[in-house]
Amino acid sequence: MKILKSVLILAMAIVNFNVMSQETSVPNLLRDQLNVTDNHVYVIERELPGAGNLSAEELEAISQTSCGVLEKMGEDNIKWLHSYVTGDKIYCVYRAKNEELVKEHAAKGGFPANSVAEVKSIIDPSTANLN
Repeated sequence: MKILKSVLILAMAIVNFNVMSQETSVPNLLRDQLNVTDNHVYVIERELPGAGNLSAEELEAISQTSCGVLEKMGEDNIKWLHSYVTGDKIYCVYRAKNEELVKEHAAKGGFPANSVAEVKSIIDPSTANLN
């Protein structure tokens, strides 16, 4: 299980780094995802004690497990966008047709899904510029 957690965290960090190095911001990319027909964006809170201390190998294994489950479920149904790793939690952002698919992915992958919330809107500092 520790290996799976580490892989998930590493993959999330790599995706975030790659996205942040592009001109398009993460909020803008997520806003685009909110506009995908028949899909919703969800934030999943996963309680994983020690998540921030997982090794690259552990993160890789977690990510591989997650991606394997997602592949079987179908990218048109559910897609992992990125995640944030903190000390004892991982916050994952997914696009899915419904919340049940998010929970099914967690169950099949052996991941906790302590909280699943649908994203209704995305704001960032540019939201303050109403011009």
